[in-house]
Amino acid sequence: MQKKIACVNDISGIGKCSLTVALPLISALRCQCCPLPTSVLSSQTGYPVYSFVDLTDSMKEYIDAWHKLNQKFDTIYSGFLGSKNQIKLVEHLINLNHGSYVVVDPILGDLGKIFPFFSEEDVFEMKKLVSMANLITPNITEANLILGRKTDFLDYTDDELLSICRELSDIGPESVVITGFIKNNEIINICYERKNDQIIKIGKHYNKISFSGTGDIFTSTITALITRGYGLSESVEIATDFIYESVGFTAKQKKFDRNDGIMFEEFLNLLFKY
Repeated sequence: MQKKIACVNDISGIGKCSLTVALPLISALRCQCCPLPTSVLSSQTGYPVYSFVDLTDSMKEYIDAWHKLNQKFDTIYSGFLGSKNQIKLVEHLINLNHGSYVVVDPILGDLGKIFPFFSEEDVFEMKKLVSMANLITPNITEANLILGRKTDFLDYTDDELLSICRELSDIGPESVVITGFIKNNEIINICYERKNDQIIKIGKHYNKISFSGTGDIFTSTITALITRGYGLSESVEIATDFIYESVGFTAKQKKFDRNDGIMFEEFLNLLFKY
């Protein structure tokens, strides 16, 4: 049977991120992506104009309809959740699917700051969701927010990163990937598995170009690969290489808008062999 991944995220008509990248990437990696939209946007929020429809009120009915159909998921994967109510609804989905592998990308902030639309109450609820996960993929700001640490310090030794990963794992997830950690002109993903109790750093040269949606591409790719049985570090290596090639190709184009995201379609053939 083909593996099924319930993917909880928003969807934007313009700007490659969230569900518009999860659907093709998870499909290319030969899993069925079952989307649960949290909101619909005309374009992602990096654009100066966009429309927005909040789907919170319909999410429970959507989840319960899946349950009545006796749908079970190999993996449940959550991305951007815009409120504590949406976080609670993902908890409800997990409770209805005992035995599913759970991936949580705890989107809360970046660059040392919490996003302005989140509160401490949202962080507390996200920490509860993290406790239900098998794998989490925070950036360093989100890792610190979840742990109640200061978020404005960005330089860490390997021992400090290991300590942060251990503390996050102690909350619940046996696997942690701290994404997009920048040091010494490298952008690095920090992999930790409780069973090994060590960090593995997987990175590439940092070209100082930022595009929307790369975090969604990263977590979608490793989620599908792990669902298929690949190991954590191998999945992170594949996702890191895929994004690096796609970013490099996009940056070489004569004209691009970072809000459009990267031209990953040109490199989907790299994933077809997995």
